Amino acid sequence: MFTRLRCDPRTQDYYERRSKEGKTRRDIVRCLKRYAAREAFHLVRPTQP
Repeated sequence: MFTRLRCDPRTQDYYERRSKEGKTRRDIVRCLKRYAAREAFHLVRPTQP
């Protein structure tokens, strides 16, 4: 997660946007983890016929 925050420009933009909204670093990381979990779930779930 933290590597993504350091290297991925989309994640960095998201972090900046959320911090301007007044979110704490902890809240932002929580949201990013949830987003990453959703991405992973979509990769491993079976496709429907």
